[in-house]
Amino acid sequence: MKIAHAQLICTPGDFDANFAKVKHGIARAREEGVEILSFPECFLTGYQDNAREARKHGFAADSKKMKAVLASTRRFGGVVVVGFNEHRGPRLYNTVVVARQGEVLGFYSKCAAYMPFHTQGRSFPVFDHKGLRFGVIICADGGYIEPSRILALKGARLIVAPHYNYIPKEGLLEHFQMVRADHIARAVENRVYFVRGNNVCVGKDPGMSYDGVGYGDSYVIDPIGELLVRSRRHVEDFMAAEINADFPRDKSWGVGRSAYSFREYGKFLLEAMAAQEVEVTAPVPPARKRKRTTVRPRKR
Repeated sequence: MKIAHAQLICTPGDFDANFAKVKHGIARAREEGVEILSFPECFLTGYQDNAREARKHGFAADSKKMKAVLASTRRFGGVVVVGFNEHRGPRLYNTVVVARQGEVLGFYSKCAAYMPFHTQGRSFPVFDHKGLRFGVIICADGGYIEPSRILALKGARLIVAPHYNYIPKEGLLEHFQMVRADHIARAVENRVYFVRGNNVCVGKDPGMSYDGVGYGDSYVIDPIGELLVRSRRHVEDFMAAEINADFPRDKSWGVGRSAYSFREYGKFLLEAMAAQEVEVTAPVPPARKRKRTTVRPRKR
């Protein structure tokens, strides 16, 4: 099965410009026989670190903008995964829509959203396409063990992870190394293909209040941790790879090992946390005061 990611420059707040790139990406995917196509995190609305701007440009799942997005997928036989800031009542979510031939297969909302104005998602759906079961996580979600593990336990053989990275230059190399290591771990420990689908930014990102680098570096990692393909850095790119939906998975490796680990050692982890009074900190930006929860030892 051929999968692809469109690594693109996003224009914050300009739905029409971003949507035009989505339509162009879908047309190319159709010509090249792609079955699953992803776009960067929050691509349709832009990724902003300002609550007012994020809310201003967000839209609901049943809006006219979403209907236009769905209409653009009708002539494409594959699946499209594209992100946006989603209005859901008074709350704002960092969400992707998973669509096929004009229909919504489902939505996924980021579970480790670190902008304080985003509500955390707590649902982990899986989707099926031509015999391949896959799931979606978003950017920072890939730094945690459980989201990918949950999807793998539900039968996912592919995890698509849209990103929007704009990293201060002082931490760029550390970010590059840490993210790549996280993604290799998620692929190996769950025996899945893992797609890191990033954005790219040239110059100052007008959606952000600081200076950073959006370097790209999208890639596909196979179930044993090998990098199958990666995009070019610092430029827009269309990355595609052939994957084997029937790769073997057994209980002594992959998701079986991951599930065994939680079952056998999870209670000891909680006991260790309690004994050491480990602080559990919510994933929010450093500029915002962190809310801390201390795990206290249980009375015996």
